[in-house]
Amino acid sequence: MEFKEFFSLIRSRVDARLKIKIDSLDNDAADLKEAMTYGLMLGGKRSRPFLVYATAKALGLDFSEVDNAACAVECIHAYSLIHDDMPEMDNDELRRGLPSVHKKFGQATALLAGDALQTLAFEFLSDNKNNPCATIKMVSLLSTLAGYKGMCGGQAMDLAAEGCAVGLETMQLLHSKKTGALICASVLMAASLLDESESTTYDALHTYAKKVGVAFQIWDDVLDVIGDTSILGKKAGSDISLDKSTYPSLLGLDKARELAIETASEAVEALDAVASDTSLLREFALFCVQRDH
Repeated sequence: MEFKEFFSLIRSRVDARLKIKIDSLDNDAADLKEAMTYGLMLGGKRSRPFLVYATAKALGLDFSEVDNAACAVECIHAYSLIHDDMPEMDNDELRRGLPSVHKKFGQATALLAGDALQTLAFEFLSDNKNNPCATIKMVSLLSTLAGYKGMCGGQAMDLAAEGCAVGLETMQLLHSKKTGALICASVLMAASLLDESESTTYDALHTYAKKVGVAFQIWDDVLDVIGDTSILGKKAGSDISLDKSTYPSLLGLDKARELAIETASEAVEALDAVASDTSLLREFALFCVQRDH
C-alpha cells in the first residue's frame, strides 16, 4: 500500500473511533465535552497513530489489536498540545490554523479538557478484555513514556531551559523525552504484542523509534525558522520569541538540517534487523525530514 494512501486510511480509521468515543459521553458537562472534541478533532497528521498501525502491519498484526493503542496515543498527544498552548507554557493562540483551545473555551475549560483527554487515553487502553497481558504492557508503556520519565519530564526541562544556553547532549535528552517518548510509545505499544523470543525485532524497532523521535524534533525546530505560519498552522518563530534552545540556534540552520537527515537515515538502518516488510516505517522516517508542517 502506498504511503499517502495508508496515512489517509489510518487517519479515517482513528478519527472514526475517536468520534464514537467522544459522542458516547453524556452532556452533563457540555462545554467540557465540546472543548475535548475541538482539541481532539482539530485535524493534524495523526503521525503517532500512523506509527502504531505501520508497526502492526510490519509485524503482521491485525489492526483490531492496536486500534485502542492508536486512539490512546492520539488522546495523549491532543491533551499535551492543549496544555502546551496555554499561557503558562508556550502561550500559542493558534493551533492548526485555528484558535487554540484556551483561546476558544477559556483557560479553565482548556485545562480540564486536557486532563479529560489524558484519562480517556487509558479508558481506550483498558477496553481490551480479550488480552489482559497486552493491556497491562500498553498501559505501562504509555503511562511511563507520557509522564515524568518521558513527555512531561521533557516539557519541564524545556521550560527550565528557556533563556539558557544548553549543550547538544542536554538538548538531545530534553527532546528525547518531550517529543521522542510519545513516538517511542507509538511503536512500542504495537511491538509489545511480539513474542518474548523476538527481542531482536523489538530492540530494532525501539532504536528506530528513538531515532525517528529525534529527527522529528530537529525538523520541527528547522520548520520554526523556515516555515510559513499559514502552512504550519501555528505562529512561525515561536521558539525564538520564547528564547528556547533549539537545534538551529545551537548548530546553525544548515547543520541542524544535516543532523535531521542523518538521524532519519540511522532510523531506517535500524530496521535492517527486522525481517518483515518495514517499508511504511522507512518512508515515515524520510517523511519526517521532508514535511512542511
